[in-house]
Amino acid sequence: MSIAPQVRRWRDWAPVPTEAGRVNIVRWVLLEANRMAVTGALLTLVFGSFLLLGTVWTFEMQNLLTETSTVQTILNTLLSGMILLVSIVVSINSIVLSHDMSALNNQEDRIEGAVQFRRTLGELTRAGENPSDPASFLAVMSRTIRERAQRLDDDLDGTETALVEEIREYVSSVADTADRLGDVDGTSGAEFAVLWKGMEFQYGNQIERSRQFKRSLGDDPSGTTVERFDRLIEAFELFAIGKEYFKTLYYTQEVSRLSQTLLVITLPSILINASTILAINAGLLPDFWVLGLPPLQTFVAAAFTVSLAPYLVLTAYMLRLSAVARLTSSAGIFSLN
Repeated sequence: MSIAPQVRRWRDWAPVPTEAGRVNIVRWVLLEANRMAVTGALLTLVFGSFLLLGTVWTFEMQNLLTETSTVQTILNTLLSGMILLVSIVVSINSIVLSHDMSALNNQEDRIEGAVQFRRTLGELTRAGENPSDPASFLAVMSRTIRERAQRLDDDLDGTETALVEEIREYVSSVADTADRLGDVDGTSGAEFAVLWKGMEFQYGNQIERSRQFKRSLGDDPSGTTVERFDRLIEAFELFAIGKEYFKTLYYTQEVSRLSQTLLVITLPSILINASTILAINAGLLPDFWVLGLPPLQTFVAAAFTVSLAPYLVLTAYMLRLSAVARLTSSAGIFSLN
């Protein structure tokens, strides 16, 4: 029994090679990794860098830390920053959540729109399918786009037009893209891996090319091919609506998690930071050595690392939020690229 599928389940906690044997560290950090794993890696990097600096620059660093007033000033600054940071992030979370606290008529419009979209999507589903999650939604839309592209290809048989070969190549590329989009069984590991797969689909280019071909075939006497392009464009538009809806749900969930995590992490960070300031002021330092480094240096390194924990949590979450915003902004109908 292969252990690869079992290992890939932990892909959101550690980068695991794909079936092709490749490891994309940048993608893992920006999208697939659990934010606590990224935060832990950043904390380890900060603490390790401080200890490494002390190992290379031992005596100078010890003399620098002896100036306890400077160390206390830095810790006081970090303490004030932690309190301010939490206030700002909680305010941002309140703004995001205020979208759900709207007037009754707005709520009614949202529900009616969701029901209408779900009804339209239900016409495309088969028995046993429930496209209420990203994986099922991608599977349904992938099959729909592929089938409509294949029907369009079948209608080209016997058609006399200079665009036949170009349209066939376009239809083939759409079908291949749909197959990759719907391969949700091969997308394992991170919690949001399937969601990222759908967000990276460049549906804007596909819609524009379909409309260009449709305009070029405007004088088609049968009109069948033009109608097939309309059906294909409709499938792309349904996918776009669903993708934007899942993206909105993701933003709401991610910002809520960020606020919750910051509130949990910041309280012990503030307590440790304040205790460190009092300990340094009273000269009560732990007497233990790590890697041959003096107690003061190790103690201050640990205090600085803990004090930076809220900022590193914010960094971990903002890396993914900004990456998602960049990916989805270039995948719409309009693009600045």
